Amino acid sequence: MGSIADRTAGRPDGLSTAPLDAGWNRFARWSARDARLALFAFLALLIASAFVQVEAGKQEVATQSLGEHIAGKPAPPRERDEDLALYDRAIERIQHGEHYYDFIVTEQRAANYPVRPGVAVRLPTLAYVNAWLGTPGLIAAALALLAAVLVVWWRRLGEEAGNARQRRIAFALLLIGASLGLNRHFFVLHELWSGMLLALAFGLHRPGKWGWSLVAAALAVAIREHALPFIMLMAAMAFWRRDWKEGAAWTGLAAGFLAFLAVHLSIIAAQVLPSDPYGQGWLYLRGLSGWVSYFALSSNLRFLPGFIAGPLIVFAMLGWAA
Repeated sequence: MGSIADRTAGRPDGLSTAPLDAGWNRFARWSARDARLALFAFLALLIASAFVQVEAGKQEVATQSLGEHIAGKPAPPRERDEDLALYDRAIERIQHGEHYYDFIVTEQRAANYPVRPGVAVRLPTLAYVNAWLGTPGLIAAALALLAAVLVVWWRRLGEEAGNARQRRIAFALLLIGASLGLNRHFFVLHELWSGMLLALAFGLHRPGKWGWSLVAAALAVAIREHALPFIMLMAAMAFWRRDWKEGAAWTGLAAGFLAFLAVHLSIIAAQVLPSDPYGQGWLYLRGLSGWVSYFALSSNLRFLPGFIAGPLIVFAMLGWAA
């Protein structure tokens, strides 16, 4: 099969009706039996996602509907969620000269948040960044990070198999998701910054050119430990390619972070009381409803009814899997 340029020659829009090389889609070479089984599982999950409750775990916070947002109707006053208020207090106390570990366990306990296990207490990195930069600095940082993600992924998508139309569609979807990084209401949320940095790291990475990707991932994991699986996967893939230097770099980053996390956990453990309850974790008995809710309520899909948002999430997962 010829190159993409060969297949688009002569078309005024640069597009082609010829099928793409099957190598760009990992499902393209599956057997008919395996494809039917995967399709059946996908359809079952798709139907189920349309019926599950998307409000699971949602706090009672007044928000705009999509129509109100488009019409320019002023948004209702929004009080800070309890977790955001906790982070606000931590930032304020740091700005007044206090040390994070001198107060964070007491603050979290007073807010009825668990302090066991130690990872229930957030790493101090983002609190110090917020305290040092202030709102103007955070706005500038968010704009710079969004611009970097968009530039990097526009280039990355241009290198992938596909045509110009697919590139534009993928970039538009990326822009919709990445725009959440400009939401000032959530600047204190660790997942916001860590997720954007992981998107940057993923877009920057190329076999043999991974230095800046490593830096972005290091910043992400310093903010939220949930970035660690990404780092471990990058190390595994590098070793699979027999790129020992890159694999060692990602492994070293993981080891360095685990040492940092061990210090964090030891400081928290010294302040834990026998009466402190043990946190159940984010995924405790949430099932499909909880999984869909996490995606929908933390993205612009929150504007859509649950029977639309759920299937869209499943379609997105299928696209990433391909």
